[in-house]
Amino acid sequence: MSPRTFARRFREATGTTPMRWLTRERVARAQRLLETTEGDVDRVAEKAGFSSAQVLRLHFRRVVGTSPTGYRRAFRG
Repeated sequence: MSPRTFARRFREATGTTPMRWLTRERVARAQRLLETTEGDVDRVAEKAGFSSAQVLRLHFRRVVGTSPTGYRRAFRG
């Protein structure tokens, strides 16, 4: 299957592009890690599949609406 066909069929099935889907999955993984571990944001970024904490922060804010640290604080209340 060509990359273009894959992208088109993926979008038809999921309503989003493969990259956006993957980013949301990685952010969801980061959320779970922030909720359940004590690791710093660098470690969470690494475990969630982001290249750096800076990239995690960028995508996390876009998807969740807050920073990873702010999310952890709010979740732990």
